[in-house]
Amino acid sequence: MKTLTTRPRPGHHPARPILSLLLFAASFSVSVAQSFTQTIRGTVVDAGLQTPLPGASVVLLGSEPLQGTTTDAEGTFRIPAVRVGRQSLRVSVVGYKERLLSNLTVDSGKELVLTIALDESVSQLAEVTIRPTVDKDKPLNELSTVSARTFSVEETGRFAAAINDPARMATAYAGVVGGNDGNNQIIIRGNAPNGLLWRMEGVEIPNPNHFAELGTSAGGVSILSAQLLANSDFLTGAFAAEYGNALSGVFDLRLRRGNNAKRESYVQAGVLGLDVSSEGPFSKKYKGSYLFNYRYSTLGLLRQVGFNLGSGTTTFQDFSFNVYLPTNRLGTFTLFGFGGLSRQDTPAKRDSTQWQYDFDRLNEQLTANTGAVGLTHTLNLGRRATLKTVALASAYGYTYQSQFLTDELRLDGREQSRYLNRKDILSSTLTYKLNARHTVRLGAIGARLGFSLNQAAYQPQPQQLEPTVAVADQTTQTVQAFGQWQFRPTEQLTLNAGAHYLRLLLNGRASIEPRAALRWAFREGQSLSLGYGLHSQVPNVGTLFSVVAQERGLVQANRRLGFTRAHHVVLGYDRLLTEALRLKVESYYQWLFDVPVSAAGRDAYSLLNQQTNFPIQRLVNAGTGRNYGLELTLEQFLKNNVYFLLSSSLYRSEYQGSDAIWRSTRFDGRVATSLLAGKEFIVGNSTLGLNVKLTYAGGYRDTPIDVAASRAQGQTVYVDALTNSLQLTDYLRPDLRVSWKKQRPHSTRTLSLDVQNLINRQNEFNRSFDPTSGTVRVVYQNGLLPVLSYRVAF
Repeated sequence: MKTLTTRPRPGHHPARPILSLLLFAASFSVSVAQSFTQTIRGTVVDAGLQTPLPGASVVLLGSEPLQGTTTDAEGTFRIPAVRVGRQSLRVSVVGYKERLLSNLTVDSGKELVLTIALDESVSQLAEVTIRPTVDKDKPLNELSTVSARTFSVEETGRFAAAINDPARMATAYAGVVGGNDGNNQIIIRGNAPNGLLWRMEGVEIPNPNHFAELGTSAGGVSILSAQLLANSDFLTGAFAAEYGNALSGVFDLRLRRGNNAKRESYVQAGVLGLDVSSEGPFSKKYKGSYLFNYRYSTLGLLRQVGFNLGSGTTTFQDFSFNVYLPTNRLGTFTLFGFGGLSRQDTPAKRDSTQWQYDFDRLNEQLTANTGAVGLTHTLNLGRRATLKTVALASAYGYTYQSQFLTDELRLDGREQSRYLNRKDILSSTLTYKLNARHTVRLGAIGARLGFSLNQAAYQPQPQQLEPTVAVADQTTQTVQAFGQWQFRPTEQLTLNAGAHYLRLLLNGRASIEPRAALRWAFREGQSLSLGYGLHSQVPNVGTLFSVVAQERGLVQANRRLGFTRAHHVVLGYDRLLTEALRLKVESYYQWLFDVPVSAAGRDAYSLLNQQTNFPIQRLVNAGTGRNYGLELTLEQFLKNNVYFLLSSSLYRSEYQGSDAIWRSTRFDGRVATSLLAGKEFIVGNSTLGLNVKLTYAGGYRDTPIDVAASRAQGQTVYVDALTNSLQLTDYLRPDLRVSWKKQRPHSTRTLSLDVQNLINRQNEFNRSFDPTSGTVRVVYQNGLLPVLSYRVAF
């Protein structure tokens, strides 16, 4: 078992006593309401350049008497003594579109610090007002036009079963399906999960998840704490020109700055871990700040103090930070990073009466460690240009070993793997605004990739582990460059166009990728958008350097392997039905080509079906694929303390291997629907939150097993000609989140319970052959899983 999984005991209902605890706590929380207040501070900036806007008016709506202020020469503002609860701000400055921010959460335990970006108005003759909800999910990157939206940190904490994890939260969006209850893997528009790009502060980062397996973009638990993240962007197709080396989607993460005026802390304890966060200024005079978060898994702590957690032990810990270092003349520096240590030990069952399947006799140890450290420098070049440079060093290490418990209760080695992937990146981006109508962004990215791998497997003769693959300290480099231009001839029409260049120095493979998108707001509250992009992804370095057995011995047969490439076309319609109700429809078509498939013989293998690891076989860029579908989103933003989000997708995902036969990919579920809904009940200085999520999706594809051949070989043998011809049962999962937030004079306390898979449905994952019984068994995903936590912000 290589993913974080937990199953309740038969007949045991862990949610019942925990829910009773929540209701018991709530019954003692109703008291006479006190008038608690907090400060709202922040900075108003230009959306494109991120430069401060002095003289902006910031008004708190609905306050009596009227509360408000203007920004100083550095674009900062401060509104003290704001009543806790949901509040709204109106921000305006001459030459820019007015912006309204609604339903901001003001808590007594923490100052609300905002960065508010305003779009420059094309027409200087008349003031242009944007309604509070028109741009509620508008991406922070103003050069992204289609298949892009922002997600807020509040949503990661409010959505049912999101548990402060961006990837789990994204399964509520149209076109996104969760791949496995045991981890946060996501499938975007039918693409393989490894097509996702993770970025932080503008550069690519390694997979930021605990228990991440080889060749994946997911894991069991996110390394990144929501305490460190600011509002960020999520993209699902036809990306802007600055995004490269991605096929399916992009998480463009941004970090928030620590409070540079007041020291604040945060502590959360729950079944998934213990979180401790702190932030504050370095001194009263210096405007820099620090922010860090540390977490250690509660499961590991309980094990160390003697609690019996069953046959396996799962531990993880992580540390993340962001240090803000402004200067007077040399620009702004930030030092950021994260690191995660993950370990899972599963001993074999030593009682032979409990041996039902082979894995009962396996003794497994897995570690997966990830880390990244980056330095950014941002310099304003006059009033119209900003230069941002980022340097980042990262590494990901993975080890796995298994032993088999023989009939004589002796542990024999069966498998051993050690993997290390390193990446160093230097990126520089220049944003230049000629005027309100024209913005240009240019950038260059250089990366150095390092790789080493050692694998060993059990050999019947001489009955011991023998090395099978050894790759020592291989390196290569990639070069990327991009140029983007935004043209806004009117307030209603926006054109974003550009190109991305990607080159792999190992073999000289290169790609020039045009990108373009047009948005036309043809009527108030309605818009049409059209986007196109050519996108490429470099093969996993493990595939490029893996050793393949051939007639002339072991060789690195894939060093010449080229990129997987895809044309994306997206057509969208967006309509604001009411002030708080929005309808969005998108249709898309993706043509994938130059996909790696088998080079020896004709079979059904394609990299488009790869979920984890990387293939160790000779490949050639001769495969194709196609994804197409229709997506609908109906969303009511929080109004009268109620919200809902209905997302539905009809799609197909197909491919051709080297045998040139069209088949469904592993991820061709064809239908996916998600319903999120929530209600807040205000009782004095307390808030009771009820949030639900219902997920339904067509089952993934599987391949029939040749039982006779499997028995003869003692391992799973699939019928290649029938690849993905079976469909697993449809996926259904209801989730529930109940929370109780209590405001105190100088703190905010939250007790919450997330219950994943409320009805304990056994959703299928796949089918596999068990050599011990000689039969095919169904592997199921997680059942009911309660996640209880208690948080204090002060």
